[in-house]
Amino acid sequence: MNGTIRYTVRPYDTLWMLAQVFNTTVESIMELNPGVDPRNLQVGRVITIRPGFQYYSSYPIDNNNMMNDGMMHNGMMNGGMMNGGMMNGGMMNGGMMHNDMMYDDMDDIMDDDNSEMLADLTEYFIMLWGQHVMWTRLVMLGILFDLPELEYSTQRLLRTATDFADALRPFYGDEAAQTFENLFRQHITIAAELVEAANASDTNQVDAIWQRWVNNANEIAEFLGNINPYWSTEDWSAMLMEHLELLSDNLTYMLEQNYQAAVDGFDDIVMQAMEMAEMMAEGIAMQFPIN
Repeated sequence: MNGTIRYTVRPYDTLWMLAQVFNTTVESIMELNPGVDPRNLQVGRVITIRPGFQYYSSYPIDNNNMMNDGMMHNGMMNGGMMNGGMMNGGMMNGGMMHNDMMYDDMDDIMDDDNSEMLADLTEYFIMLWGQHVMWTRLVMLGILFDLPELEYSTQRLLRTATDFADALRPFYGDEAAQTFENLFRQHITIAAELVEAANASDTNQVDAIWQRWVNNANEIAEFLGNINPYWSTEDWSAMLMEHLELLSDNLTYMLEQNYQAAVDGFDDIVMQAMEMAEMMAEGIAMQFPIN
């Protein structure tokens, strides 16, 4: 179908989460997949999704470059671009693969020009950032409302740090990937501390934790600026600060029980995360062009 992608359901996926990640609606996904049970989304099932246009605002949807027909098969999410991924200046060595993931047609990918590879990278980082902000929200809700799945949501959120590290590893090596994972894991754990302190109305703790969160964001920005000449520390610092401020605003809305503002604000969080995905993809594509 024109403008649609095929997506293989992974553990922890829900239709609501997928609707948020792909900027669509649960109703749209169900309409495209008659018979799908929203209460029992079967892992491994291939479903059809039509992403919202603005979600890919800079890059037209093209099924030849999408999941299962392109770079973003879901098996990639757990292990990243490994075992023959994009290495040595962006050249392929047996294809991007991790366990059950590989390109359907390696020759087509080898023939991609830089613009097509940029689109593929953008789609991949959109998935990573989308999942990060989605699970951040679910952990926030879990803390504020003492939800029974909090422990499991937290572990899933922490896994996004590993997913990002695995995406960076083929380009920057194990040491840099581990450094990023450690910093991003701190970003996640400090956020959880902030939510807990705010929920307890501990203003002094909130202020102290906020400063640690800002310092961590600046460390991440400096790290990214150092490993890629096309990434600016200043730009990443501004982007990450906006990310923190949007999350903080959303937390305030929920504490004030202004749930409509919280829902509307989450749209802003998602769209801003997509901007970070594009910036991350563009920097890598420029640093490691296809020869």
